[in-house]
Amino acid sequence: MKQTDPFVKQFRGSFISMLRWPQLDTLWETLRQNSGAGWYAYAVGEDPPETPLTADQMDTFLTEIHDLLRKEHEEDYCGIVYADDAQNPSFVKIYDPNNLGVTCGFSNNPPLPGWTLSLIQPCDLEHALPPPGNRKRWWQRLFQHQ
Repeated sequence: MKQTDPFVKQFRGSFISMLRWPQLDTLWETLRQNSGAGWYAYAVGEDPPETPLTADQMDTFLTEIHDLLRKEHEEDYCGIVYADDAQNPSFVKIYDPNNLGVTCGFSNNPPLPGWTLSLIQPCDLEHALPPPGNRKRWWQRLFQHQ
């Protein structure tokens, strides 16, 4: 998998944060209105899906992910869901409230989200965007002298 893969290129593109819960509600409604457009739901770390969601599956996913985020992200703001375009989204990143790292700001090696929704078939992000080599070297050195 290369960083030139269309999914990876779009993943690395520009995104807008749904900072407030009402913004997220509006995004979910926009996605529900376009649920038959061929959306792929991808849980990063699992095998990428080969087929898009049905409208019913999309509705179930949006309901369940909304409930999970509201329950586990105990903040008065959202800020962990990003869309490439809030009014006409084609790619959404959803960060796991229990594994946030640093999700805002710019980085050449941003943390991976917990889930994505996209109109492009996903590829294996963990394989396409491995963690930086310095972390791997750090881990290898950690127990080298024991």
